[in-house]
This record gives sequence, structure tokens and C-alpha cells, in this order.
Amino acid sequence: MVGDSSSNQIKSRLETILKTFPSSAGVYQYFDKEGNVIYVGKAKNLKNRVSSYFRSDDKQSAKTKVLVKKIADIKLVIVNNEIEALLLECNLIKKYKPKYNVLLKDDKTYPWICISNEDFPRVFTTRQRKRDGSLYFGPYPSGKQLKEITDLIRKLFRYRTCSQAMSEESVDRNKHKACLNYQIKLCDAPCEGLISKSEYAQTINEIKKILRGNFAWVKQELKTQMMAYANELKFEQAEEIKKRLLLLENYAAKTVILSDSNLDVEVYDYVPIYENIMVNAMKVVGGYLIGSVSVQVDCKLNETPTELFTQAIIQIRENLSWDSKEIIVPQLLDLPQEYTKQTIPQNNKRKELLDLCHNNALFAKSDKIKKESILDPERWSNRIVEQMQKDLQLPKPPYHMECFDNSNIQGNYPVASCVVFKNGKPSKKEYKHFNIKTVEGPDDFASMREIIFRRYGRLKAEGKPLPDLIIVDGGKGQLSAAVESLVALDLMGKIPIIGIAKRLEEIYFPGEQYPLQLHGLFH
Repeated sequence: MVGDSSSNQIKSRLETILKTFPSSAGVYQYFDKEGNVIYVGKAKNLKNRVSSYFRSDDKQSAKTKVLVKKIADIKLVIVNNEIEALLLECNLIKKYKPKYNVLLKDDKTYPWICISNEDFPRVFTTRQRKRDGSLYFGPYPSGKQLKEITDLIRKLFRYRTCSQAMSEESVDRNKHKACLNYQIKLCDAPCEGLISKSEYAQTINEIKKILRGNFAWVKQELKTQMMAYANELKFEQAEEIKKRLLLLENYAAKTVILSDSNLDVEVYDYVPIYENIMVNAMKVVGGYLIGSVSVQVDCKLNETPTELFTQAIIQIRENLSWDSKEIIVPQLLDLPQEYTKQTIPQNNKRKELLDLCHNNALFAKSDKIKKESILDPERWSNRIVEQMQKDLQLPKPPYHMECFDNSNIQGNYPVASCVVFKNGKPSKKEYKHFNIKTVEGPDDFASMREIIFRRYGRLKAEGKPLPDLIIVDGGKGQLSAAVESLVALDLMGKIPIIGIAKRLEEIYFPGEQYPLQLHGLFH
């Protein structure tokens, strides 16, 4: 009785809260009885959106109904527009990590390259982004890419990495001494005034250009310097510049995506992986790829792939501090026009980038499945079987499958085979070979009718377990022949059966007029 009273109080309080909700844009938070945030959402119209959760609707998913039962309190934040709601929702999800919200699998802190806000700036990597006036480039999802770019600027330029506080005044007063980096030609020792503030600033400016992906400007500057030294007969200095130019050109050759393009965009695409999605995101500046990351996004409340994809883009942009004015996507998404421009390319350079992004997502999916199959083969097999149950709408997971095919030699000597799968893996010791006894000539339908009758007539007579799924090689004809045998044995409806036509990649079901396309099913 106490529990019922408490539930009634919560229900009454929620009804009161819902009556006072405004019809403006904002963010809402659901809390459980312990005061934990269990869901965060945004809405153009708070009243309509939140009320929709509490309507009795048979179309609501089971997961959503479970969420609603756990709601004990609701709080909201009203904002000025949809973009503010979008960003606030993302920040609250990152902060509270609610149980029922979509969360990126890859939510770690990525490293940045920092150019400090000092008279003689330092250049170093860090995972902490401070509001101290310094410039931060990145973040870099790939450790390899970060090492390549830092190695490049280290070889191209001489700059300081020491942590000593240094100003123009302290240098004038001879407060500092050059360190080992000066001796090994990694720094021009601004600490001892061996390079002026303006000359050092030029070096830092060129580093900024590189980090922003503007290789063309730096290459032109290096060429100009090289020619100037050559004209002055300073061949050693000219040779040094030439080496730096070759380093930059070699790096740019590996990094460039569209050599004849000056695109500054972000690119997003995804592929399904089980009931979830794998998203790839790429950052392109001046035609150069400066960042790429793939993340898995898990379905929490029966969200559609498009909804998961939209949430992933928002979270990735927030996590990586990406803010390009244009994003390239495979479909139009529910994002405010003011947030960013969406481009759905057809046949141009942007389409090449989208194709590359899609291939990256496919590779990330394949890599994850491969690792999962090695590290946890049993779980991997179970997921495949469970996905088959879902895609084929079977009453239970097909842990035991039997597959049949016919063959003959130029119309003579008809034979058949039965391949058995247990827990998603071939069970070779249970494979069967059949010599066709009652059929003369090449009659695939009659041969299928015979082997199905013989196989399951024997299992039924001996009281042995029946499979969870029968698969016959062929289209409607072979399937119909197999069904006739199951009907004769009074097993129709007790064992699911399908036919697969390999030529057109189609799956046939008993009694269904049209087949199901196999392509894209088992993701």
C-alpha cells in the first residue's frame, strides 16, 4: 500500500508539472526516485514533446515504456532557439551520461597542439584546453596522425618547448640561458635574444598555417626563401630550405584528398552494425584530411538509424570542437539551418569525400566484428544468430540450422547434401550426403521433396531434436517442394523454413508472393 501511495504521489506531481510546461524551445531532464538524471532531451515545443511520453500509445516501444515508469521528476531549461537547445542537450548528456540517452562509445579526451599565449610562444601537445588566450589545434583522434604532424613541424621549424616563463623584458635583462635544444638545432634560443621577437613570430605564423592545413602558403614561402638565398649565393642555407620543402611536400602528398580543391568541410556517414550504427567523421581543410574518427553509437530507446546518426554528429562536433560551416552527409537530417549547412552530394568532389567516409565506416565495422570474433567468439556467434532471428522474424534464435542443396552430373546421378550449423558455426560431423532414390533425371523440385521427407521423417520417427531453421537452396519451386514434405509429415509450422535464390540474392518464405532482398540484411 505504501508503494501504491508513493506511485500515486509521483503521478500526481508529474501531471501538475506537465500542465505548467511552456510551448517554447528548451531542454528537459528526467530524474528517477533517487534523483539521478536518466534521460535528457531537446524540443522545439517542450509541452508537446514531453507530453507525448505520457500518452497511452500502443506504438511506444517497450524501452520507452520502461523509461516512463522510472520517471519521478522533470526539470526543464528554456533557451532562445533550437541551436542553444541542441548544444545544451549535448553538454548535459556528456555531464550526466544518462542511462537511456544515446552515448558515443568513444568519449575519451583527445590531445591538442597548443601554441601558448606568450611573447615567445611554446608549441606542445596537451589534453587540457584552457581559456588562457592560447591557440589550440585539433583535437587529434589518431595518435599516428598527431605524431606525424608534430614530427613534421619539429623538423621544419625551430621553436621552444621549454616551460620557463619568458617575456621580451626578461630576455632583455638576460634572465635566461639557452638549453640543449639550441645546441642540437631544435630551437633558435629566443631566451638569449639570438632571434628577434618578429622573426620568431614569423616561424610561429608558419606553424599555424601548417596546423590549419594551409600547406600551399607555407610551400610558397619556403620556395621564396630558397630562391632568395640562392640569388645571394648562400647555397648552404638554400639547401637547408630545400630539405624542409621536400619534407613538407612528402607529408602533403600523403595527406591530400582532393589536390584540385580548396574545401573546408566535415564529412559524416554511417553503416549499420547489429541494431546499432558505426559512424565515421572526417575533417577536411583546404582539401587536406586533418582528422578522422570512427565511433559506434548504440540504440537505447529503439531510435531509428537516422536519429542515432543525427545525435552522433552533434556529439562528435561537440567533443572535437569542430565547427565547419558545411557538413557533407548522405541524407538530410533534422538539424537547424543556422547550425550548419548540409550538403548531399551527387557527382562531384564532395561525393568522392562521402564515398571515402562511407568506406572508413565499413572498415571500422569490419575491424570491430573481426576483433569481437577473436576475443569473444561465443558472443559473436550468438549476436549473428540473434540478428538472423530478428531479420527473418523467427520465433526463436536459429542455433540449429540445416541447409539443403541438390546436384547432378549432366542430368544424371542426382545427389543432395545437408550442411548443419550449431551456434552459428559449421558442425561438420553432422553433415549428410544423400543419393536420390526415387527421382530419375534432373528434377530439382522432386529431389528436394525426397530429401526433406527422408531427413525429417527419420528424425521424427527416432524422436530426435528438430532444427530451429531449414534453408533450401533455390527459389519458390524448391521451397514449395520442401513445404509439401513438411506438410505430409505434419511438421509444417513446427520448423521455420526459407528458400534462398543465390542469383538474385532473394529469400523466399512459405506462402509469401514476393521475396525479401538478402542484400544488406545481415549487418
